[in-house]
Amino acid sequence: MGALFNGRLWALIVKELRQIGRDRRLVGSLTVQPIMQVLLLGFALSASVSNLRLGVVDDSGTRESRALVSALTESHSFRRAGSYLGVERLGDALGRGELDAGLVIPRDYARDLQRGRATTVQLLLNGINANTAAISQGYAENILQAHGRQLRVERLETAGLRHGAVMLRPAYLYNPGLDSRWFIVTGVFGLLLILDGSIVASATTIKEREQGTIEQLLMSPASTTEIIIAKIAPLAMLMCLMVVPVIIVMRLVFHVPFRGSALLVMAGAVVCLLTGISLGTTIATFSRTAQQALLTAFFVNPALVTLSGVLTPIEAMPRWMQPLTMLNPVTHFVVIARGTFLKGSGIATLWPNFAALVGLTAVLVSLSVWRFRKQLT
Repeated sequence: MGALFNGRLWALIVKELRQIGRDRRLVGSLTVQPIMQVLLLGFALSASVSNLRLGVVDDSGTRESRALVSALTESHSFRRAGSYLGVERLGDALGRGELDAGLVIPRDYARDLQRGRATTVQLLLNGINANTAAISQGYAENILQAHGRQLRVERLETAGLRHGAVMLRPAYLYNPGLDSRWFIVTGVFGLLLILDGSIVASATTIKEREQGTIEQLLMSPASTTEIIIAKIAPLAMLMCLMVVPVIIVMRLVFHVPFRGSALLVMAGAVVCLLTGISLGTTIATFSRTAQQALLTAFFVNPALVTLSGVLTPIEAMPRWMQPLTMLNPVTHFVVIARGTFLKGSGIATLWPNFAALVGLTAVLVSLSVWRFRKQLT
């Protein structure tokens, strides 16, 4: 045992520690990365739902109906996002993604309560995320039960009269059966495009660098921008071949409805692939070997997954974290995929997400070009 702790062994251990310390990427992967993953997973992957945007159609317009809305919004599970004159306008707002839920209060709401009758209010929920819809329904039912008990107590104390009960009638839009696979599969579609695109592009670029062909390209008359675009375009064309089979599997195996335009889905997939390939090319410019590119991806990929809205709704994340999801290309494609597949949304609704993907691609390509030029100087 003494031989295991002699001076030579200690010298070798010190040598290895110094060698590891010189590799900043390895040190970062061992220290910073676990901290980042714990923080991201702890904040982002939450089963609770809060601050759901609630639209209200109040046909009663009475003190009792306003008290009902206040009971829902004071719970912090819902926040009032607007009032609407009819159910059709409320449904349009839900379809455009401006609301997460809608409350419809009938005209006879207050009169039925005062006469001791049971009255029913309708809660419209976005059923694309089945788990969120079910949790939201549970929240609303508990709030209404507590509100009903409070009304009965107040009624008995003031006049000795019985107060009517408030009943909830939920309606799930876009996913009536609350099939959670529709939510997961459409989200994984976006992750597949981004992660596969970035991995293939990064590996291809690193391989050319290790073989020395990158230097030969840089010595050619072509500009750096032309070289980057020439590397991105063929990969995008080849990887587009996987989009159609994936859509077929989603439709035939998981029975995901296809209510929108196939052309719009394909256009979104192409732009998403371009973003992923641009991301992989950018990662390659910060790495000299495949191992370094892999370590760099360890920092990027967990954020892409947890801040995408694929596994957990963005509304369940802390408010300070939600703006960060707008920098995630997966978030925008997931909105496009779920909007076209499940809602039948068109370009008039989804154009901001297309514009965001195009903007992210332009930024990443520009960063790649700048990094390549910097490496030449």
